[in-house]
Amino acid sequence: MTTESQNTATALPLVSGRWAFDPLHSSVGFTIRHLGISKVRGRFNDLQAELVVGDSPEDSSITATVALASIDTGNADRDAHVRASDLLDVEKRPTMTFRSTRISGAGEEWTLAGELTIGEVTRPITFDVEFGGVVDVPVDGSRHAGFDATGEFRRSDFGLDFAPGFLGDVVKVDLEVQFVEPR
Repeated sequence: MTTESQNTATALPLVSGRWAFDPLHSSVGFTIRHLGISKVRGRFNDLQAELVVGDSPEDSSITATVALASIDTGNADRDAHVRASDLLDVEKRPTMTFRSTRISGAGEEWTLAGELTIGEVTRPITFDVEFGGVVDVPVDGSRHAGFDATGEFRRSDFGLDFAPGFLGDVVKVDLEVQFVEPR
């Protein structure tokens, strides 16, 4: 994305206000390397988010919170082990929270910069965001906006440096989210 396209975006293609999060049509997935030779994929089943659209990207914000105990890798034994105190320790680190600090872009391509907090550690993170558009839902007349966001972080930056050699340090995150326009 060029600096010119970032600077020419003066308004978001959404109406101003607090957009309601649609959890039934949203998800957060992740990928991490296992033994350096393959990937383990999973998701978190408990995601909450809030989108506040202002008159410009500078006046807009998004926050999201994931309950780390909701991890689902498709293997209940592995999930229980990851939740335990010797690994993720969800008693000590119950949530992962994102708070935006900057939104920029235009059209379908956006960048979302912010702060990711896991437990008591906060670090910067940037997501590439694809705006899927806004559509009227014929059933109830509501308008939904859809977004894909991808980013990555190093788990060691958050003190999650367990199992080196078994698990990679880079965690790739993929969000698919929908919000409902304010009425």
